[in-house]
Amino acid sequence: MNPMHPVQREIERLFALGPDAQKDPTARDIFLQFRQALTSGQIRAAEKREGRWAANEWVKRGILLGFRLGALAQMDDGATLSFVDKETFPARRFTVSDGIRLVPGGSSVRQGAYLAPGVICMPPMYINVGAYVDEGTMVDSHALVGSCAQIGKRVHISAGSQVGGVLEPINATPVIVEDDVLIGGNCGIYEGAQIGEAAVLGSGTILTRSTPIFDVVRGEIYRASGSEPLVVPAKAVVVPGARAISKGKGAEWGLSLYTPVIVKYRDAKTDRGVELEDLLR
Repeated sequence: MNPMHPVQREIERLFALGPDAQKDPTARDIFLQFRQALTSGQIRAAEKREGRWAANEWVKRGILLGFRLGALAQMDDGATLSFVDKETFPARRFTVSDGIRLVPGGSSVRQGAYLAPGVICMPPMYINVGAYVDEGTMVDSHALVGSCAQIGKRVHISAGSQVGGVLEPINATPVIVEDDVLIGGNCGIYEGAQIGEAAVLGSGTILTRSTPIFDVVRGEIYRASGSEPLVVPAKAVVVPGARAISKGKGAEWGLSLYTPVIVKYRDAKTDRGVELEDLLR
């Protein structure tokens, strides 16, 4: 059992007040303490406990509380860019001491998102509040890391890929990407899907709760069910595939439906093919 964070009880109390939380004179200070803990990685929207990922519901409530407390404000970078957003979640500012490479060109990271030292952000990309991005991960151009998504160490999120978050419902586990995963270009991971350690998603792979994964290596079909998310096994190599419609007009017309397919599991040859170039880091 994880110990209660010092602000957890107050976050729960304020969230329960609903709109009246705005009248509480302590609300803003408590929220700012919460946001700092989230930004620094002291707290997370989801954690792995006894081998299973679970949402920290109170953290999600704290993020939603921030939207409730915030007012619209104009935010300028002092040069050419201007934004209007909730002032409780401004864009983060980085310094050299953070150890993060944020390459010029229109990227943004919101306050309340944690980026570990060694993370690389290629423009343009976006990381939303509640996200956790661990050491050595690269977020490539036109990629999204959604609210509360949890990204492990040494992950490569390739250009154009979308890692959806799950802020609501509060009890739902967000998208999880474990260590050493390669996400190919133009992939989409949504609705709380979980990607096991060292898995590879081939370009164009889409994962949702309603999409089963066919494992032609092990002869298994993986599905989300009830409160259980869709889970990609560790080291699986997943590519876009199709399965034939067997009845009705779909069969008559020779149509097929998209499905992700596990075609192999990582080996030494695969590892060489997906290595990130150390010189880029």
